[in-house]
Amino acid sequence: MKLDDLKHTKAKAWIEDVIKMCQPDDVYLCDGSQEEYDRLMQKLVDAGLGTPLKKRKHSFLFRSQPSDVARVEARTFIASKKEEDAGPTNHWTDPAELKKTMTGLYTGCMKGRTMYVIPFSMGPVGSDIAKNGIEVTDSEYVVCNMHIMTRVGTKVLDVMGTDGEFVPCLHSVGKPLAPGQTDEGQWPCADMEHKYISHFPEERLIWSYGSGYGGNALLGKKCFALRIASVLARDEGWLSEHMLILKITNPEGRVKYITGAFPSACGKTNLAMLIPTLPGWKVETVGDDIAWMKFGKDGRLYAINPEAGFFGVAPGTSDFSNKNAMESIKENTIFTNCGLTEDGDIWWEGIGYPAKGELIDWHGKKRPAPEKDKSPKGEEIAHPNARFTAPARQCPVIADNWEDPQGVPIDAFLFGGRRPSTIPLVHQSRDWNHGVFLGSIVGSEVTAAVISDQVGQVRRDPFAMLPFCGYHMGDYFKHWIEIGKKTSADKLPKIFYVNWFRKDENDNFIWPGYGENSRVLAWIFDRCDGKDNAVDTPIGWMPKEGAINTDGLDVSKEQMKEILSVDVEGWKKEIKDIRENHYPKFGKKLPKELTEALDTLEKRINASGSCCCKQ
Repeated sequence: MKLDDLKHTKAKAWIEDVIKMCQPDDVYLCDGSQEEYDRLMQKLVDAGLGTPLKKRKHSFLFRSQPSDVARVEARTFIASKKEEDAGPTNHWTDPAELKKTMTGLYTGCMKGRTMYVIPFSMGPVGSDIAKNGIEVTDSEYVVCNMHIMTRVGTKVLDVMGTDGEFVPCLHSVGKPLAPGQTDEGQWPCADMEHKYISHFPEERLIWSYGSGYGGNALLGKKCFALRIASVLARDEGWLSEHMLILKITNPEGRVKYITGAFPSACGKTNLAMLIPTLPGWKVETVGDDIAWMKFGKDGRLYAINPEAGFFGVAPGTSDFSNKNAMESIKENTIFTNCGLTEDGDIWWEGIGYPAKGELIDWHGKKRPAPEKDKSPKGEEIAHPNARFTAPARQCPVIADNWEDPQGVPIDAFLFGGRRPSTIPLVHQSRDWNHGVFLGSIVGSEVTAAVISDQVGQVRRDPFAMLPFCGYHMGDYFKHWIEIGKKTSADKLPKIFYVNWFRKDENDNFIWPGYGENSRVLAWIFDRCDGKDNAVDTPIGWMPKEGAINTDGLDVSKEQMKEILSVDVEGWKKEIKDIRENHYPKFGKKLPKELTEALDTLEKRINASGSCCCKQ
């Protein structure tokens, strides 16, 4: 398609301004067709950037530069007009100064390249919950990934019409080409000091420069779907959250929908594609990473998955840890920074089986295969943040209604972190504000395997949104509290905190996790139905003895009591850490409701002495 085919007046004017600034050799308007994807992927292969995988149909491997392997938090900016609006958890910079700097970088940055204009929808096209964007990029790799991760092309332009709202997203790899020059098979990007992933909340605008990798370049993902969308959600009265969405069906055929927010390395993707061990229970995937939720006419929150694909971390993914993810990536998948086997397949650490013969690592160097499926730290075949981009429709447990434009009604929110002590296997908030409190204190405990001088400290990641909230997190907490006032309490989702990672005195996990987590989900399901299977404790509602089905589990009654008790001394330390180290960060913007919830928890803990507590 040509730019003349674009009928949206504002979009066309913006794109023409970008053309004048970036000076591409050619401009192409994406139509979202399979032919377009295949043609651009072949261009990447011909340029030596993509490698077709013989063992996986219609799948390709890419290798990035070592300087361009992940999100770059230090180069990610919230350029709000007032610094206080960005808050203490974001990198703020003055929007006028940032635009001046980036305009200098953008000027002439697309010389020798084609500018691709990508109309895309976050969410099912035309849904009242979905939002539209237009990403301008000089990277064919980005176009192909956006084809998988979003809904792209003509159908989006039809919905936008001549004046529909959209979020402008400008991206460049920052590597102009002189006449006759090519990338010579090397991943194009700028050096670290010239990488910028910039968000202008008041303008609903995203500018990204210098990186071609992941969320730095696929601007529909974290940049739009969370940082900018969180601002839209605040202003428009809905929720944009870093949450999976599950569809759960019990043996009687009743269905509930549950979302969950977990910091990295806490089993979020595994839970999103969980295979239940409980007979008769069924778990399906609606989304694995992001949930957008708006109130329906009935006063309930309805969620869509704004993405159309999975952008998953490859290392550690195996048939044991996540069989459904492995099934999802058998074909039509883009792999980045994985190893390449002699027979033309991908390989990574933790894939569950050793490779044979020689491998080509993510640097492009030949290496002998490790004896097992692991490599020494720092010598990995696949980069620890190696990724796969796969269509969600390929997931064997994708729910048949995952693209329902009305969304699915949410019954429960889960929060969780990696906590070897203190936090029990599961507990439920008493009310909405108490649930917001639980979300606000989410975190994972540092272990000896990470940073020895910080062992035992909790790295807080409120709502698992710390890197993704586009405004002051104190105001974000307030927004959640205000959401609770928009409908009756019985129509709000119930809120739970789970912890699969409790350990015993020998540093062994007590709870087996993975598919066995369905046993906890079953208790949560019943709680949403109002079943009397819980006991009131100082920290909230917890399962009655025997309420969680442990038939066939190698977990003793004593161990279940251990992970379903209230550690009074541990909670006293937790309260102290929240009061002295966590909540002060948010200053005067910390909602009084959260301070009150902390005070209530402290009083209940100090007054506790019931049999449910571990003294």
